[in-house]
Amino acid sequence: MNIRLLLIPVLLFTLAFKPKPAPGPQMSFKETKHNFGFLRQGEIVKHAFVFTNTGNAPLIISKADVQCECTTVDFPKKPLAPNATDSVVVTFDTKSAIDRQERSVVITSNAVNSPVGITFKAVVLKPKNKK
Repeated sequence: MNIRLLLIPVLLFTLAFKPKPAPGPQMSFKETKHNFGFLRQGEIVKHAFVFTNTGNAPLIISKADVQCECTTVDFPKKPLAPNATDSVVVTFDTKSAIDRQERSVVITSNAVNSPVGITFKAVVLKPKNKK
């Protein structure tokens, strides 16, 4: 019984001084990796990486850096309110790619966890011969 009486103040102290999340926006992706699977050279594919602003201030994406010209990124240009959801759309053009491909995109924003990296991969096969 005495141990319980000792634990109550410790528990109350812990709850009173529980660390609070850092103020500001936070970018939380549903997924940060995507596999397009097998593609034929010349195909153009897209994938939407869905994210939520899990912070407590508007989220503003300032840029998206890509590894090569084969990848383009479309991201929201307006501030995203707390608890709102949107997406970063990645487009991969395979015209100059062949074999295994893995690309990274670095998203820079005003979020407390910025920058955030997302990646995709694919295996690009030679185009089918036309008869």
